[in-house]
Amino acid sequence: MNVLFNKSFKIADKLVGEGCEPFIIAEMSANHGNDINKAIEIIKEAKKSGADAIKIQTYTADTLTIDCKREPFEAKGAWEGQYLYDLYLDASMPWEWTPILQNIAQEEGIILFSSPFDFSSIEFLEKLNMPAYKIASPELIDLPFVRRVAQTKKPIIMSTGNATLSQINDAVAIMIEENVKDLIILKCTSEYPAPPENINLKTIQNLKDIFKCPVGLSDHTIGSSIPIASIALGASVVEKHFIVNRTDITADSFFSATPEELKLIVDGSKMVYKALGTIDYPIIAKKDQRSLIVVKEIKKGELFTNDNIRSIRPGGGLKSNDIDKVINRKAACFLERGTLLKWEMVGELN
Repeated sequence: MNVLFNKSFKIADKLVGEGCEPFIIAEMSANHGNDINKAIEIIKEAKKSGADAIKIQTYTADTLTIDCKREPFEAKGAWEGQYLYDLYLDASMPWEWTPILQNIAQEEGIILFSSPFDFSSIEFLEKLNMPAYKIASPELIDLPFVRRVAQTKKPIIMSTGNATLSQINDAVAIMIEENVKDLIILKCTSEYPAPPENINLKTIQNLKDIFKCPVGLSDHTIGSSIPIASIALGASVVEKHFIVNRTDITADSFFSATPEELKLIVDGSKMVYKALGTIDYPIIAKKDQRSLIVVKEIKKGELFTNDNIRSIRPGGGLKSNDIDKVINRKAACFLERGTLLKWEMVGELN
């Protein structure tokens, strides 16, 4: 794919992408628990923990599925035993909260944006001037929906989940057709929680190589290690489900990060990013830390041998690789044990 997306760009007032500090997104998802005060608390705690953005989800049970109790509509995995409609009914956030939460986020100094899930939610969010959109993994294959998101001309974060490379390519092709330049692709493993052996962080660099855009990680693992590690593998963005207190039971609480864990991710990601630096080798060699040193007292005229001189620390004497030039020569003077050998101390060959 020859078309290049922007390597970095702004979401609201924050520069994200290549060459920028990691962009950390706290995903509210269902963790509001249908309580707007909890939603507000999540925003405030995400800011305190150092997150750059808070992401909400804009859907209703009716925009995602239908109320049907047939077997295909049974939830799978961690939510087994529920039907999709009931799960989404309980997990969805009332849309009328959105402008209220936008104001709170603005007051707190944290970016708020959303994942739409159908055409009606896109139109609703467009009226509120969302600074960016996230396309969730299951919606990636809905190309008419992907196209409509692309047509907003907002920065887009697109999660891959279980999508094949061909499906990802089809969605990215839509972005190119719609002249989207600000795109981030998130490596994602759609398991809840996701086991480390299924994360495959090496895919991050492969996605960057293929699609020539910034890439990040949407993380569903427990703890902070894997999202921090993703930065070393080239991730520019980390998205993590976030809850103030994991004892608050919601659809997503069991794999969501607490404020302490999110702060570890924020601080660890920034530290790793700083440590990445650039490809760097010293132009001028630093002072040697080993050299040829007298290890046994040597009388004037006595031969240097492997028994009375050695290459050891510290530096400051003759270079270690000069030892073959010194062995079997005579000492030009008396040398005490611990003397750092110099050429003027080395006499003629035996």
